[in-house]
Amino acid sequence: MNIGIIGLGDMGRLYAKAFDKVGYTVFGCDLPQNRAMVEADLSATNVQILDDGHQVSAKADVLIYSVEAESIAAVVAQYGASAKPGTIVAGQTSVKSPEIDAFEKYLPSNVFIVTIHALHGPGFAPDQQKLAIIPHRSNPEVYQRMLDIFIKIGSDIVEIPNYHEHDKIVADTQAVTHVGFESMGTAWKEAGFFPWENASYIGGIDNVKILTTLRIFSYKAHVYAGLAILNPYAKQQVKRYAVSESELFKLMIKEEEKDFRARIYKARDFVFHESRKPILLNDSVMREFSLAGDPGLRKHNSHLSLLSMVDAWYHLGVNPYDNLICQTPPFRLRLGIAEYLFKNEELLEESIEAALYDKTIRGDDLEFHSAVREWSSIIVYGDMKGYKEHFNQVKEFFGDRLEQGRVQSAELIRRLME
Repeated sequence: MNIGIIGLGDMGRLYAKAFDKVGYTVFGCDLPQNRAMVEADLSATNVQILDDGHQVSAKADVLIYSVEAESIAAVVAQYGASAKPGTIVAGQTSVKSPEIDAFEKYLPSNVFIVTIHALHGPGFAPDQQKLAIIPHRSNPEVYQRMLDIFIKIGSDIVEIPNYHEHDKIVADTQAVTHVGFESMGTAWKEAGFFPWENASYIGGIDNVKILTTLRIFSYKAHVYAGLAILNPYAKQQVKRYAVSESELFKLMIKEEEKDFRARIYKARDFVFHESRKPILLNDSVMREFSLAGDPGLRKHNSHLSLLSMVDAWYHLGVNPYDNLICQTPPFRLRLGIAEYLFKNEELLEESIEAALYDKTIRGDDLEFHSAVREWSSIIVYGDMKGYKEHFNQVKEFFGDRLEQGRVQSAELIRRLME
């Protein structure tokens, strides 16, 4: 079984190493300017670096396009015709609608399509990490061959029946989740402070918020831009999140307590009723992971980002627990801290009171409100360039703290998953 990978970026190299380790013959290629870096990184393996996608396609029994979602059509147009008859072709993008469109348009009719999506970042080896497998043009034998390949490298496989279902789930578990954390990062940048230096962001939930935000901004903008802008289901969900946040914020500044409470409780009862299997994040673990030198005295926080997320799930009719089949660490943490807030009567009451009456955090909530509006507009208008620029400005603001956040968040995820 020869496995070919077109695109040896972070994820392409990660999977090339995993396939090589279990004994598959692996061929790959990347852009000419990246060849020296790729060869150096894979020098301890048997992975063979070829000149281009034509050469890789000619040798591959299983061919994986591991390229940016926004580039998938151009790359498949360039190399698709070189695939051998009977090849199983997959893509490694996080949004499948444009990928399948490209495969249908440019691949020969005599190849199979069983695509994949690794539900983790390049910081985690594939072993025991979730990986979605989605058949499109296949048969039982071909599908089983694809399953066997990823079982052999230790992937925790999630089977999804079609790419439409995949993109709906990913819109919730990734696109909207990322917008929530990206908006927090933008709000902190615009307010001009690091959250771990502010008493409003001390405590278990806020430690998770901060570390997950830093984790997201430590990766590359194109990953998140493709997820949000190219997924046809993401725009609807991101727009709903923005509407929920805006409507809640208006009730807060008008101090309309009765309507605000009724809305929060209705959303809580829909998402967190007792038949749901809880995630139950460990409070003592969450409190350990603070970036603040001196934790100090915690101030009350409205947790507007979480109130908005639960309200959006209610209005979309989405059961986030169902979507755990396609979970990513940030989504599980986001759902976990929302659950922690909404199922703790004392903490939820504190959040509601702070949202309505605590003027000392109103400025922070205003910055968050503006940030959600900005991110929502960028996504709804499909502004890929604006998305990347907006993302990279926040990335620059946090600077060298991002690597520390990524390391600590990985340890936090490991501890909480236990």
